[in-house]
Amino acid sequence: MLLRTVPFRTFDAFDQFFGQATGTTGSRGSAAPLDAYRDGDTFFVEIDLPGVDPASIDATVDRNVLTVSAERTRVEREGVRRVISERPSGTVTRRLVLGDSLDTERLEASYDAGVLTLRIPVAEKAQPRKIEIGTAQRELSTAQ
Repeated sequence: MLLRTVPFRTFDAFDQFFGQATGTTGSRGSAAPLDAYRDGDTFFVEIDLPGVDPASIDATVDRNVLTVSAERTRVEREGVRRVISERPSGTVTRRLVLGDSLDTERLEASYDAGVLTLRIPVAEKAQPRKIEIGTAQRELSTAQ
């Protein structure tokens, strides 16, 4: 039986659907939207994390589960009364289940202009390879 494998999948679809994630201290953050795509032998995951201090970003892989979390803080000043407060704060977390076809040992991450970019190479064992086709006639001639 052949199975179509997916290199990664999210399992926080509930947060994504409702557009919210649990924030710290009762504040309401938003799920970090992401794009994922393959370019050649590398998969890319781009996660929007605007207004996040790069030092607060934590990315880990454990048993093919990639977890990315970041802290978005709001500076509170004494004597200032907020009139509108739409920008989310708190902890944002995304989890992706990575397929066995990805080489998590060589995963690279960078953060630029509010976007965390993860580069995950396709594992060598999962890359296409050329298979030599023999013929019965060729095998008979070399055996004689």
